[in-house]
Amino acid sequence: MAITISLCMIVKNEEEVLGRCLASAASVVDEIIVVDTGSKDRTEEIARSYTDKVYFFPWKDDFAAARNFSFSKAEMQYCMWLDADDVILPVNQQRLLELKETLPVETDVVMLPYYTAVDTDGAAEFWYYRERIVRNSPLYRWEGQVHEAIVLSGNVLYGDAAVNHCKIHDLDPDRNLRILEKAYHDSEYRLTPRLQFYYGRELYEHQRYEEAITILESFWGDPNGWQENKIDACRILSYCYRLQGLREMAFRTLFRSFILDCPRAEICCELGQLFLEDGSYQNAIYWYETALSLPCQPETGAFVISDCYGYLPAIGLCVCYDRLGDWERAESYNELAGSYKPNSPAYQANKIYFSHIKKAEEIGKEEPI
Repeated sequence: MAITISLCMIVKNEEEVLGRCLASAASVVDEIIVVDTGSKDRTEEIARSYTDKVYFFPWKDDFAAARNFSFSKAEMQYCMWLDADDVILPVNQQRLLELKETLPVETDVVMLPYYTAVDTDGAAEFWYYRERIVRNSPLYRWEGQVHEAIVLSGNVLYGDAAVNHCKIHDLDPDRNLRILEKAYHDSEYRLTPRLQFYYGRELYEHQRYEEAITILESFWGDPNGWQENKIDACRILSYCYRLQGLREMAFRTLFRSFILDCPRAEICCELGQLFLEDGSYQNAIYWYETALSLPCQPETGAFVISDCYGYLPAIGLCVCYDRLGDWERAESYNELAGSYKPNSPAYQANKIYFSHIKKAEEIGKEEPI
């Protein structure tokens, strides 16, 4: 027997995207709950065209509180969440319908891919697994004022029905930083390691690099910090140090990630790029080749940069061998990059470049000695 799902959403001033989201989810779920946290536009009107279960919750800079309120209104067996600028594409609608029919009764949490950036062909460039569907139970509730999450427990199942995050524009790009900064400076509130990581990431994205370094280094030293967040913190710290002109620290920080676990392709690509920029081509080749050899393991909960598992190291190797004058090998790696992303402008430009090299060599052979 198919399970039943309550779609539980929190929204505010989402008239541009809410209809698109609800239209993509309506055929998949059995109940739609929309919690408005203070809209001034047509959000409520659009929500009511899909459901009469529209509620109001006063916004208090706490995403977990609002999401938990939405879950409290659910009447189906499972709760599913979406943001207003999320979309379930037709292929994934079908996968979700199949999941509803086949989900083992003992399942408590369903982890699904979350595509937060895609390329021009629609392939995921940046993605990770999220706790998308959970059993309707007080055991599964949100934690965290921002970048909220549900602590995993019970029987967890990984599925392939992705959700695409299709943001049109950011209504309040400083909101998350503002919430985290207020919490950080509140003497009665201590950021959890998870929120400390996200605070550092927000500081980096707002180009406040020195502050980001301070927060992320503090997070890295916290024994309670999550391994995958620490590995990603090394990548972000490396960017910060590079932008501060501290290249040696950029290198050291990337290598520090190996203390935690086996190398990630994302880290290896960053090392390859740094060595390439320094003209140390053999070292760059080593790290790009290492990246090519590594499997993608999203079940660890890591953020996945898909291009690091094929396209980017192949392009990097192409550049390295070109700089070394080994054009045959450089061209072969460009073709490998093209096998991952045939429409890549870099791949297409390199094809023209290598065709010119071949023509020049042919002309050289035809000249009399």
